[in-house]
Amino acid sequence: MIKKLLGAVLLVIVFSCSDIGEKKGASSNAESILSARENMMEADRAFSKLSKEKGMKTAFIEYIDSNGVLLKPNERPIIGAEAIDYLSQLNDSTYILEWEPNDGMVAQSGELGFTYGYYKLIPQAKDTTLYGTYVSVWRKQQDGNWKFVLDSGNEGISEEQ
Repeated sequence: MIKKLLGAVLLVIVFSCSDIGEKKGASSNAESILSARENMMEADRAFSKLSKEKGMKTAFIEYIDSNGVLLKPNERPIIGAEAIDYLSQLNDSTYILEWEPNDGMVAQSGELGFTYGYYKLIPQAKDTTLYGTYVSVWRKQQDGNWKFVLDSGNEGISEEQ
């Protein structure tokens, strides 16, 4: 069910991003979309930087939309206030989580997009770093900042790609 939901969300974003060049005013619209995409990518990088510097909990609480959804392994989707409550109860003092977006796309409206990339989880008590992939769906807020509305990650790659 979660994979179908995530797949449907990503398909809607991809299809809405795919015909940018086919509309009137495509040049200025394309420039606007590129600017929105870069701002969203920078938000994802700043999100990771905050996680590395102040902890995952602080970063996720700062960057989650009030209606944001967390998809975690073996759990039902955690939505809105429940997601914020879930995050506020985390103990992130034994590891560092950081990531780098590989790419992303923004819808024609410039208000919704997604990023994806690789993350690494560095436990303080072990010499092993864990790697995985992630996807975040972002919404541009009224103040122009980006917050994620959906976040999910998958463990299991052997090293950062």
